[in-house]
Amino acid sequence: MRWHNVMICGAFLAVSTGAAHAEFGFGTPATPEEIAGWNISIGRDGANLPAGSGDTKAGAAIYAERCVACHGELGEGGIGDRLVGGQGSLTSDPPVKTVGSYWPYATTLYDYINRAMPQDAQQSLTPDEVYALSAYLLHLNGIVAEGAVMDAKSLPMVQMPNRDGFVPDDRPDIGE
Repeated sequence: MRWHNVMICGAFLAVSTGAAHAEFGFGTPATPEEIAGWNISIGRDGANLPAGSGDTKAGAAIYAERCVACHGELGEGGIGDRLVGGQGSLTSDPPVKTVGSYWPYATTLYDYINRAMPQDAQQSLTPDEVYALSAYLLHLNGIVAEGAVMDAKSLPMVQMPNRDGFVPDDRPDIGE
């Protein structure tokens, strides 16, 4: 039996492409194409970012069309999470955890938007749209300038305000 490790949401999942289903009497082996479809994780260093680019202006238009109903006009929240603000609030009670105050890597923003947004049509955005939305949200949080262009080279270079706010897990059984 062959097993493949697939990273999903930062965790590795072992997927069998062999006859494991026979042992339990149900299911079918995952095909390489099915495995590839789930192997969409973006590393904090930008590993696996696709070709493409997007700027804050395009991001604003996409946000107005696809995101504003849930996240508010300027990312202030609504039925969806607040995305903007909260810098300097992580030691307050309660902290305001947003893209700009809490997230340590800009690449995580791309990964999450690509994987889970918009909520009613997950994984429907093109790489250019995801780059543009990432640029716009980073701009709304005061992290990049208006007109900034995000792509596979520039996005990993963005220095998030809380980049050093996480403690590495150095347990030997966890790995990186």
